[in-house]
Amino acid sequence: MTGFEHAKTDSSLGVLTPEGIEFALFPAGLPIRTCAWGIDKLLQWAILVVFFIAAGFMGDAGGRWVALILMFCVEWFYHCICELLFRGQSLGKRIMGIRVVRDDGSPVNPGASFLRNLLRFADTFLFLCPIALISMMVSPGFRRLGDWAAGTLVVYTAKSLSPPRRSAAFPAGNFPPPLSIPSLSYEEKQAILMFARRYPLLGAARADDISRPYAQALEAGGAVPSAYLLGLARKFTGEGL
Repeated sequence: MTGFEHAKTDSSLGVLTPEGIEFALFPAGLPIRTCAWGIDKLLQWAILVVFFIAAGFMGDAGGRWVALILMFCVEWFYHCICELLFRGQSLGKRIMGIRVVRDDGSPVNPGASFLRNLLRFADTFLFLCPIALISMMVSPGFRRLGDWAAGTLVVYTAKSLSPPRRSAAFPAGNFPPPLSIPSLSYEEKQAILMFARRYPLLGAARADDISRPYAQALEAGGAVPSAYLLGLARKFTGEGL
């Protein structure tokens, strides 16, 4: 079950994961998504130019059919393949610091990615994409029709180019989840997530002092205490997958 707060501007959405973890997502608004879309469109055109040049060496008939097939594949499957291979990010989304997730915060799966991109045609049916624009402006989380149908959101990551979002949910940095995940209660998971949100305000030394008893209780071994807990937090929210 997912809980949302109504939003008309870039703001957080409260999310409850299937595991009972509460945390905040920060939906990406129209400007940053438009920039990501533009970058991806330029890359798609570049790919097609290379393919067309290569197809030209195959002769008129064969080259024309190959070019049409490649155009279809790039247009319809580029986003889907990127989202599944690169944790919800195409090149444009990666540069802008956003990604696609399920509306419970979990990583996007093949079915959801395929459906949201299949309906991209409906969202962009008319000139200047008015259907997508209207849907994103009036919906919580700035979701276009494809996102509504697939149950997905486009959210900021810790590496977002938007400064207010860099440390809004988790600190930037490489905090991989531990190989062995301990069995934790709901309250323990919430405490770890709260620590992750407070980490940017604590400083590394103070954060290690606070997290050391918890990391020792969880048998973190020789891992840096704060990094261990931050890795767990990323695992709970799907960012570490």
